[in-house]
Amino acid sequence: MELTVKTLDGSEAGSVTLSDEIFGLEPRADILHRCVTWQLSRRQAGTHRTKGRSEINRTSKKMYKQKGTGNARHGAASAPQFRGGGRAFGPVVRSHAIDLPKKVRALALKHALSSKAKAAQIVVLDNVSLADPKTKALKERLANLGISSVLFVDGAQVEQNIALAARNLPYVDVLPIQGINVYDILRRDTLVLTKAAVDALEARFK
Repeated sequence: MELTVKTLDGSEAGSVTLSDEIFGLEPRADILHRCVTWQLSRRQAGTHRTKGRSEINRTSKKMYKQKGTGNARHGAASAPQFRGGGRAFGPVVRSHAIDLPKKVRALALKHALSSKAKAAQIVVLDNVSLADPKTKALKERLANLGISSVLFVDGAQVEQNIALAARNLPYVDVLPIQGINVYDILRRDTLVLTKAAVDALEARFK
């Protein structure tokens, strides 16, 4: 697959050939779904917690005598059925993370890239840089390219001015190549790769 390489100003800067082994697969929704579920489950804090009846600081004295009142037989007021009592089967501190094999994760990344390529939502730039860290300047260049919701993936280091300029744009994300992931690729309409990012991806899956 051959794409035209552009500059951030919108002019052409040659062409690049994308590997069909990475960008030419037929996207599988089941693999993408598994990877996104794996990512989001790992992000959950799992710090939610409630107190059980053994942790409630209430008297354990019997509420009223066992017989003769006509009411049900009850013991301590910390039982779950009473207001202020402990929670029955409440949430506990735990990890929500699930397992996903490395090979499936790598395959999911290829399918995410292929899905963007199939939808013609990949843009390859010569490099991503700004003279000044100005949000207005980056917004104007994105408008010239016809892009509003975008994920920028640069080389090993993200250009500092781009990172600063993109911080205040709600639908613009900037990542180094080490941080590329399925969820961030799919949540934005357009994927912008630099030539350095394309070379790093082909070296990674070679």
